[in-house]
Amino acid sequence: MEFRDLQIFQSVVHHGSVSSAAKALNYVQSNVTARIKQLESELKTPLFYRHKKGMTLTPEGRKMVAYVNKILQDVEELKKAFLDSDTPSGTLKIGTVETVRTLPNILASYYNRYPNVDLSLKAGLTDELMKEVADHKLDGAFISGPIKHPLLEQYDVCTETLVLVSQNKTFHIEEFITTPLLVSNQGCGYRSKLEHWLKDEGLLPKRIMEFNILETILNSVALGLGITLVPESAVEHLSITGKIHCHPIPKKYESISTVFIRRKDVYMTNSMQSFLKIIAEHRQINML
Repeated sequence: MEFRDLQIFQSVVHHGSVSSAAKALNYVQSNVTARIKQLESELKTPLFYRHKKGMTLTPEGRKMVAYVNKILQDVEELKKAFLDSDTPSGTLKIGTVETVRTLPNILASYYNRYPNVDLSLKAGLTDELMKEVADHKLDGAFISGPIKHPLLEQYDVCTETLVLVSQNKTFHIEEFITTPLLVSNQGCGYRSKLEHWLKDEGLLPKRIMEFNILETILNSVALGLGITLVPESAVEHLSITGKIHCHPIPKKYESISTVFIRRKDVYMTNSMQSFLKIIAEHRQINML
């Protein structure tokens, strides 16, 4: 079994067909087919079901995926450990929830200080970003915290105040029963806080409407479609115009932390060490 065979296997799994994997790897299709068959012969078990639309994993193939991903990741970590230079470089794949108020400053500071590092940014919800960091798909992510996860470690970034946002100048808690709630999909930290508050109050909302984009939620609130719960810093620009109004909520629910997460067992490159240093610097500034 050769290392190249594992790379080919992973590519076929990712692309779902030999032809697509061959194109991505710049290999001849017959070579990819032969290597997969050789791998199956060595393991004495079929790894894929072949059908007209492509290839899907057998139960043994699904078992194989976990081993292959770990082996390839370990090799990548080995390369980083020995090839990492004193000057931060390469690529950092970072995920983030939408409302991290310090993020632009952190990214600008990092880019200005370490221009040889390419920063790749992906937006998402807390739960999905945690999974992608745990699965080695992201190097780290800014999420709502704190968290407890056996594979992840967290670094404090900032703490923000949540406010209830509506079109009206006044708000009464009974409105939860009659007014639609506008929220992000499951896995959003702000939504979790709101649901916890409502559960403690014994209130059932009239209707819950899910959106993928925060800006859409806020514009919908401004049009009178419903109410939402977000960090105060995310709506300051709209509240100044009078299009929406912010209302304080009980102290038990008003604070939410943003943390940066990464896998505990992953080799920390100079690029990541420098990124964490920038985060710590901005946290100190915000605490002054």
